[in-house]
Amino acid sequence: MKDFANRKTAKKVKNKSRRTFSSKRPNADVISNSTIFYLVLVSFCLAFMSFFYFKTEISSIKLETAANSVTINFPTSLMDDSVLIEEEQEQDFLSCKYFVQVGAYGNKKYAIEAKDMLKIDIQNISINEVYSSLNPGKLLNSVISGPYENRSAANNAKEKITRKGFDPRMRTICKQI
Repeated sequence: MKDFANRKTAKKVKNKSRRTFSSKRPNADVISNSTIFYLVLVSFCLAFMSFFYFKTEISSIKLETAANSVTINFPTSLMDDSVLIEEEQEQDFLSCKYFVQVGAYGNKKYAIEAKDMLKIDIQNISINEVYSSLNPGKLLNSVISGPYENRSAANNAKEKITRKGFDPRMRTICKQI
């Protein structure tokens, strides 16, 4: 009789060493052992040659001490008929005038703009041509208000100028009577 259902007794395959994941290629090293040995040998040879060729000595590197020096240069205009005094000394023999410097501009156009911005609040503003103390020979246009009779009046003017967005400086010129 013919078996139309194809029912054959299944033969049991006994393969206990079957792998779950396998590759069709044989196992091969990515980098061969001879290549690794060659690279290590070349690196040791280069390091050995560099010690003799470059004559490397760590003891030749020495620390050096740095000496700092500070130089303060004052503008030469402060030395003309001016006397530097301490606050505690009496000022009876000196005649002092107080000024507020609004700024010093390289372009006269900017000096005129600063003067126009301040002429409503500050009455006695002038533009003077002065030479720069940092760059000798460079002409600057200095916007100055004053002279004021005392330091208090000059400080009041300085506060008004600061409110307008400027960074003014107080200037004092004292001469012997």
